[in-house]
Amino acid sequence: MADSYGQHCNRCGFCLSVCPTYLAQGTEDASPRGRIQLIDFFSAHRVGSSEKLKEIISKCLMCGNCATICPAGINHPERYIRMREKMILDHGDMPEIKSLVYLLAKESRIRMVAGAAKIAQKIVPQVFAEKYRLGNIALKQFPVLNKIPFRAAARDPMTPMPGHKSKTASGLKYGRVAYFSGCATNYLFDDTGFAVLNILRHMGVEVIIPETQTCCGTPMLFHGGREKVKNNVNNNLACLDAQGIDAVIVDCPTCGAALKNDYPALAKEFDLDQDAANRVAGKVVDISAFIMAYETPEDFPQNDEAVRVTYHQPCHLRNHLPTPGSAQALLNALKGVEYTQALDMASCCGGGGTFFYEYPEVSRGIAKKKVANAKATGADLWVTDCPVCRINLGGYLDDPAGLTVVHPACVAAQFLPFGRVIRF
Repeated sequence: MADSYGQHCNRCGFCLSVCPTYLAQGTEDASPRGRIQLIDFFSAHRVGSSEKLKEIISKCLMCGNCATICPAGINHPERYIRMREKMILDHGDMPEIKSLVYLLAKESRIRMVAGAAKIAQKIVPQVFAEKYRLGNIALKQFPVLNKIPFRAAARDPMTPMPGHKSKTASGLKYGRVAYFSGCATNYLFDDTGFAVLNILRHMGVEVIIPETQTCCGTPMLFHGGREKVKNNVNNNLACLDAQGIDAVIVDCPTCGAALKNDYPALAKEFDLDQDAANRVAGKVVDISAFIMAYETPEDFPQNDEAVRVTYHQPCHLRNHLPTPGSAQALLNALKGVEYTQALDMASCCGGGGTFFYEYPEVSRGIAKKKVANAKATGADLWVTDCPVCRINLGGYLDDPAGLTVVHPACVAAQFLPFGRVIRF
């Protein structure tokens, strides 16, 4: 992220109209304008470090809406991240959040804890799962961990579907992509992973899933773990900058935003391979955008039975990636899908990484409105690209059987009999 310490808030209030925490609480200390002023006061030694200041700066969903609308061009997320680092250094953090940062720094740690959690899910009594909550979400509402981590289950490279006619003799070849599957797909949502693989395979694309990929690092940055994220960035750049990779496919907007927008700056800061970071950033594309770029909607088949869907647009997709409307375009193009837009489709869901756990009452108020508006569409499926949004929204569905939250790829995989070979 670019530095913006030379930019100053002019107190216009534009950010108030788009800030989910301000709209939920209505107080100045819950607004981007208030946070930026406090950061400026702290920098000028007009206010001191305190637990209260830490809470105000931390009680932010990091959605980026404020930066998008700010006429002064302030990079609010970067300033919040830097201030959080100072506050955590002075006052520490919740033990569970510190543990999360520690775990995400090494894939072996994530794998070990996921294995232990999988065992725990099997033996936890039902009454405990119904009563115990993470934030305001009942444990029983959380997704069950994958039986096998997705990347282990899909270890063999996926070659294009048989039957395609190769034209390598004339210098053309099958497209080759690296799939950055992220932590959530690897350990929680393998349905997304296999849907992405099936789509790419039917499109005639060769898919490589780098074994050494690990957490993109965004949760660590959000919680003061900047010094720990260097190895994650270095490992991911090394495996995604492999020779012959034409595109880097992501299914998570947060991961995509990190690889595309943050890694070039982080590579410079950590004195890593800047050229590799720029190359990877230039190849990042989310799966819905990839489909819409290389498939013709007119060729999509007509299905006899339609499924009714609505959509939640994640903040990181809307504010940090170049084609935020791709999932909606895909849903509208699928002839087996009846898409109805929810009233607040583009508003934040209140998940915000660990925000739903740290500030459950604020998160609950935001999410409940989303749930009510989604149900009002009469949809069977609630589609969203972000795994944290999926966890948060699914957690507040009292009757999950009535409305199921899924990734766009899971819908597309059911309706698209791809057949053409993609060339780059």
